[in-house]
Amino acid sequence: MAAVPIDRASGLPARGGVTGGREAPLAAAFDALDAPVWVIPDPNRGQPDPRQQTPREHRIVLDGTTVPLDTPGSRAWTVVLPPTPPGSLGDPGFRAAHGVGLAYVGGAMANGIASVELVEALARERILSFFGAAGLTVAEVGRALDRLSSIRDLPHGVNLIHAPGEPRVERELVELVLRRGVPAAEASAFLDLTPAIVRFRVQGVRSGPDGAPVPARRLMAKVSRREVARRFLSPPPEELLALLVRDGEITEEERALARRLPMCDDLTAEADSGGHTDNRPLVTLLPSLIALRDEVVREGAIAFAPRVGAAGGIGTPWAAQAALTLGAAYLVVGSVHQACLEAGTSPAVREALALAESTDVAMAPAADMFEMGVELQVLRRGTMFPMRARQLLELYRRHDSWEAIPEAERRKVEQTHFRSSFEEVWAATREFFLARDPAQVERAASDPRHQLALVFRWYLGLSSAWANRGEPGRQLDYQIWCGPSMGAFNEWVSGTPLAAVENRRVTTVAHALMEGAARLVRAEDLRRAGIALPPGLPDITPRLPARPATPTPARSPA
Repeated sequence: MAAVPIDRASGLPARGGVTGGREAPLAAAFDALDAPVWVIPDPNRGQPDPRQQTPREHRIVLDGTTVPLDTPGSRAWTVVLPPTPPGSLGDPGFRAAHGVGLAYVGGAMANGIASVELVEALARERILSFFGAAGLTVAEVGRALDRLSSIRDLPHGVNLIHAPGEPRVERELVELVLRRGVPAAEASAFLDLTPAIVRFRVQGVRSGPDGAPVPARRLMAKVSRREVARRFLSPPPEELLALLVRDGEITEEERALARRLPMCDDLTAEADSGGHTDNRPLVTLLPSLIALRDEVVREGAIAFAPRVGAAGGIGTPWAAQAALTLGAAYLVVGSVHQACLEAGTSPAVREALALAESTDVAMAPAADMFEMGVELQVLRRGTMFPMRARQLLELYRRHDSWEAIPEAERRKVEQTHFRSSFEEVWAATREFFLARDPAQVERAASDPRHQLALVFRWYLGLSSAWANRGEPGRQLDYQIWCGPSMGAFNEWVSGTPLAAVENRRVTTVAHALMEGAARLVRAEDLRRAGIALPPGLPDITPRLPARPATPTPARSPA
């Protein structure tokens, strides 16, 4: 067996002697992802190997050792495969802009499920993630930001979710994150641009050395529709800029610079994900949005091109590598993180998620956009929430008030959903909205159908809180946001230490997914070079770190 030493300075094969075994270097190509691999024609190409009685076509060279390989259909030229460490995957511009080591993002999961502890753990590994502010009060988010001040200089951000029924809440949350100097935000569930999100993007923009606009903070927009994507890829609408100038929230100079400023730095193509989703296939959505981004750039209206990443369905190295091959600049992971120890949810939810299969999901009405009929994806296994939530939506669609619903159906809802009377639920709902958004209570006083919607939203909202707290006796009402990626992840880690919930640390999961993806990228490089890989290579079995850190238990942001 020939051995070709590698010149460490140049990375090229150097002249040398003969050593090595036949199989080890090929397997080692996946354990040395930070080293280049050479595939060279065998000097005796076409001559029978006396041991195998088959032609030898190529040799693979790695770290000074070479081994002959049988490579059907190979080509008679030398191929150099670059290093493929996990940190090389995705767009280097993304890693540089956010100061991160991986093109990997912990997506925001509402109600603080993407907890302070989860964000801190990823930030200390120089991985970007977003605190799940949606569904929390502004005061609760403020307390979470107090705790996140310990990672002020590390990559992190906060979720800003579209609240079409509660514009005041959206506005106050933006005011809070601006006041606290939060470096980045993930905008999600937006159907259109609002004054609040434009203010977040534009306030503080300055002119760079070349005259191009430089935003004061970064915005990542998560979308699943081309028309919404175009709004975030383009400069903010002139009418919203004029409104913000009139209200003294941006200056005329900021308004002028914003006319060439894309609304986002990063655009995430949200495919079949947990929570809010249009169930779009990533293989059609991601290329479509990349092409749209290129179209907007060619139109010449924006000073720089936003990057396009991928979310939804990413729970295995195969899915991660597929998204990167499609052109994703970065990956966003959500559902899988919900089963991690740092997630702000209950042990009961983590255990339920660890048992999920890819088909154990269903669509159900969303609390925040209930009247619009917007749905989200949840876990179906072990809960009746999807069915009960849909029953409430159907009642709302058929009736104009609680009194208009037939008595038998009213009684059933009170017994199974509310477990109390309509009047008691309305009293609690009224108290909640008097503190959060009094306009909702005023509208309900003159609109019985709106009152009905608010009461039904009481159940939809609390069902998530019951799950996060592990509320005893409410297991059948647990609302657990979940996409098919959770089941795929469970299948991948089956029989490994990561099958156990107690080993699912968010940083362990992140590194395992990205290392597995890097191994698959190298495997594809080898195949393109004409190397036929035997079964079992690459080995992408997830591994635990040698000395796993003990995670800080997540606690409520309240």
